[in-house]
Amino acid sequence: VQLQASGGGLVQAGDSLRLSCVASGHSFNRYAVGWSRQAPGKEREVIAAIGRSGDTYYADSVKGRFTISRDNDKKTVYLQMNSLKVEDAAVYSCAAKHVILSASLPTRVDDFGYWGQGTLVTVSS
Repeated sequence: VQLQASGGGLVQAGDSLRLSCVASGHSFNRYAVGWSRQAPGKEREVIAAIGRSGDTYYADSVKGRFTISRDNDKKTVYLQMNSLKVEDAAVYSCAAKHVILSASLPTRVDDFGYWGQGTLVTVSS
C-alpha cells in the first residue's frame, strides 16, 4: 500500500485542522492506519491509530483534542485536530500495517511497515 498525507498548514493556537491520508493499492480495509508526528529535535511518535473495525488509540498528548477516522470506500484516514497548541507543530505522517481482524492496534513507530510522506503543521501563538 502507498500512502499520501495532506492537509497541513499554518494555523494559530486554538484553531482546527484536518489531515487526510489517502491510500492506493488493494485491500485497504485490511490495514490498521496510524498518524505519527515528528517535531524538530524530537523523536517520531505515534499519536493516533485506527484498526480495521474502527477501534482507536490516542497518545495522551492529543487525547480529547484529536480524532482519527477512516472511510474505507475512499481509502482515506482522517485526523481531525482541534484546539491546536504550539507544541503540536510537527511533520505529520501516516503509516499502515496489515493486520488480522483481531489484532491489537499498532501504537509504536516500529509497528508500522508502510509510510507516506509527511505534511507540515505549523502552529503560531
